[in-house]
Amino acid sequence: MAETRIEKDSMGELAVPVDALYGAQTQRAIENFPISGQAMPEAFVRALITIKKAAARANQKLGVLDDTRAQAIINGCDNLLSDANIMKHFPIDVFQTGSGTSSNMNANEVIAYLASKQSDSNVHPNDHVNLGQSSNDVIPTAIHVSAAIEVSNELVPALDILIKIIEDKAQTLSAYCKTGRTHLMDAMPVRMDQSITAWASQLKQHRWHLKTLQAPLHTLAQGGTAVGTGVNSHPEFATTFCDVLTQITGLEFMPSQDCFALISAQDTAVALSGVLKGIAVTLMKIANDLRWMNSGPLAGLGEITLPALQPGSSIMPGKVNPVIPEAVAMAAAQVMGNDTTISIAGQSGNFELNVMLPLIANNLLTSLSLITNSAVALGEKAIRDFSVNQDNLASSLYKNPVLVTALNPIIGYAKAAEIAKAAYKEKKPVVEVAARMTDIPKDELEALLDPTKLTSKQPLD
Repeated sequence: MAETRIEKDSMGELAVPVDALYGAQTQRAIENFPISGQAMPEAFVRALITIKKAAARANQKLGVLDDTRAQAIINGCDNLLSDANIMKHFPIDVFQTGSGTSSNMNANEVIAYLASKQSDSNVHPNDHVNLGQSSNDVIPTAIHVSAAIEVSNELVPALDILIKIIEDKAQTLSAYCKTGRTHLMDAMPVRMDQSITAWASQLKQHRWHLKTLQAPLHTLAQGGTAVGTGVNSHPEFATTFCDVLTQITGLEFMPSQDCFALISAQDTAVALSGVLKGIAVTLMKIANDLRWMNSGPLAGLGEITLPALQPGSSIMPGKVNPVIPEAVAMAAAQVMGNDTTISIAGQSGNFELNVMLPLIANNLLTSLSLITNSAVALGEKAIRDFSVNQDNLASSLYKNPVLVTALNPIIGYAKAAEIAKAAYKEKKPVVEVAARMTDIPKDELEALLDPTKLTSKQPLD
């Protein structure tokens, strides 16, 4: 049997592991919620501790918490934030009380324990660490703060990396022309730089959407306490807290003008999840485009060759698979599933409190991490170093009967369709068939049907 010590809370005494920093309320939650074995994300825990640090400093500034206890709490928070093994102190399952009270008290107890060890005064988890706060405003605040930090410090830089890699790669591909495809069928030609620059444009649009969510994401519920009225908090706590938190994080946070909304609902988290789903959709589209272009090398399109990263089969020697696009596609699918869960959880705001807050926090931060890591991997391990198989591009490009579309203004759609059908049937280049079936000289046809010229808008005579 592991050694224990006795801790006490409002429900009585409870045995806690002797080396644990947490107390009775955390231990009760450990015993009550053996659901998934999955703890809250580290980004959330770190945001929660940072909130406690900012709250202690704010309460000290406002004169409602003495200097000794305030500094002890701040020091305890700093010790935790510098601990590489921080998560061993925060074992509570994601699937816990819907307000996240167990996670809030876990933080309060750990910080109080550390603060009391280095202070001449007893530091109480509720009376001092949680002073002027409630789980009902702390946890929604932690969702916003953790997501804001991840978006600013991780996701946006990752998207910037991917966009730059795509744009740099596009500059090396302008000389390559390929058969365009709609419905997976041959269509008019495109240049390869045009094809992949579209990916960068999609990502830039998502980056703009993230920017539009910055203000609501940086608006916090802290100060609303239990139901939004701010009971038991100093009238200036919310403003002072946000000022301190801004100084700590370098991100500009502001108090909400309506804490009732941010405590009872999670609309901003739902909206952010929707943007992440949109990015996931784009990443899956890019991943699948890469897979199709790389397919083969003999029986597929074989237009590009992705970097060979690992053996592709345990039984077929020499096989190499598009592992990065596949991994990214799976991550994207998970983000789409997370968004559905967050949507359901977001509507679970019954009257004055949403009661699926830990689930929202977990899925939102998981999605942020998946998108961030996928974007970098896709750029650095797939897009940057793929090579183009020019022979495969050219072999189908000039035979493509759809090129006859360029003759529509001259001979009409019906005649052009007749030529295309004949070219398909005879398996001959469309130039040869058009030369036989029209009065247009072959050299003029070659100019009109030049695939590269068709990738740019041509002036009409």
